[in-house]
Amino acid sequence: MIGMAILQPVVALAAWTMVMWFWLYGTRIPALSAAKVDPEELASDPANSLDNLLPPQVQWKAHNYNHLHEAPTVFYAVAITLAIIGQGDGLNAQIGWAYVVLRVIHSIVQSTINKISLRFGIFALSSFCLMFLVARAALAMF
Repeated sequence: MIGMAILQPVVALAAWTMVMWFWLYGTRIPALSAAKVDPEELASDPANSLDNLLPPQVQWKAHNYNHLHEAPTVFYAVAITLAIIGQGDGLNAQIGWAYVVLRVIHSIVQSTINKISLRFGIFALSSFCLMFLVARAALAMF
């Protein structure tokens, strides 16, 4: 079908988000146990924060998982829009893949070494890809 190639990176990013879910809980659950965190006590005291109770390396994965529900939601919307209007092939699909690759790299950096300047550079590049896709969708729609 014409314009549907951009849906492949959409599914790939959704799948990557699920990989991060497993990585998040695969590190968080053992860390919660080791720190002897009582989830009920944590929920009842707003002053408690997992950022204060768990090692940063554990929380980095949680933060990244949250980040995968922020800017990528714009990607999902614009990519699906491009597919619906038959503009999701060619350069738009390639930029969609570039966006996904950059978000995966961003996840790996944030979840392992968490170097802010490197993360920001990768985030900025992915944001430019997203801006490009939004502009292309706007030009096609209006």
